[in-house]
Amino acid sequence: MSTSPSTSSKNSTVIELKAAHLTLGKDAASVKILKGVDLQIGTGETVAVLGPSGAGKTSLLMVIAGLEALTKGNVFLSNNDITKIKEDPLAALRRDMVGIIFQAFRLIPSLTALQNVAIPLELAGRKDASELASTALKSVGLAHRLSHLPDQMSGGEQQRVGIARAIAPKPRIILADEPTGNLDSATGNKVVNILFKSAHDAQAALVLVTHDAALAARCSRILEIEDGIIVRDIKQ
Repeated sequence: MSTSPSTSSKNSTVIELKAAHLTLGKDAASVKILKGVDLQIGTGETVAVLGPSGAGKTSLLMVIAGLEALTKGNVFLSNNDITKIKEDPLAALRRDMVGIIFQAFRLIPSLTALQNVAIPLELAGRKDASELASTALKSVGLAHRLSHLPDQMSGGEQQRVGIARAIAPKPRIILADEPTGNLDSATGNKVVNILFKSAHDAQAALVLVTHDAALAARCSRILEIEDGIIVRDIKQ
C-alpha cells in the first residue's frame, strides 16, 4: 500500500491499480511478486520506479502493460479494466494506448529502422505507418538511419529506434524498463532527454524503472518498491 497516494483527479488518471496481487508459480514453488499495490498515475506524470533487484519493479510495468495477468485485483488504463478484457481486445488496447521501451532493444535484426518502427503501425492497419515511423525516427535524431539495419547502428541508436517505435502511435502511456541500462553515460543522457521530451510533447504518462538516482530525480514522482509493496510515493 502506498504511504502517500497520488492526488491525480479521476478525469486525468490514465493508470490505476487496485489491490494488485501477482503470484508466480504454484503451491510450494509460488512466489508473491506484488502484494496489494494501490496506485494512480495521471496524464503527463513522469514516474520513476526504484527498488532493489527482485522487488517487483519490472513486474509492475508488465502488469500495467497487460503483459502479466494479476492473480488478484484490478488494473485500469483510462478507465478500462484490463483484468476483464480478453486477449485480442487487450492486445489492441495495448497497441493503441501503451508504448513500451525495453532495455534489450528488441528490434527485428532483418528489418531497417524504418521497418522496425512501422511494423506495429501496419499491424494496427495504419495506412500512414511509414510516414508516422519516419516522423518518429526524425524526432529522435535518426533521419539519417531510416534504411539501416540494427547491427549497422550503435547501442544508443538502437535504443532511440526503440523509443521511436514506442512513441510513433502517440500513446497515452510510455513504459520504460531500465532504458539506459546498456548504454554509456553520455549516450544514456541523450536517450533520456529524448524520452522526456517525447513524453512531454505527447502529454503521455511516463513510467520508468531505473537504478539511476539522477534519472529518478528528473521525474515528477518517485515510487520506491520493496518486497512487492510500494513503501514510498514521493511527489517532487
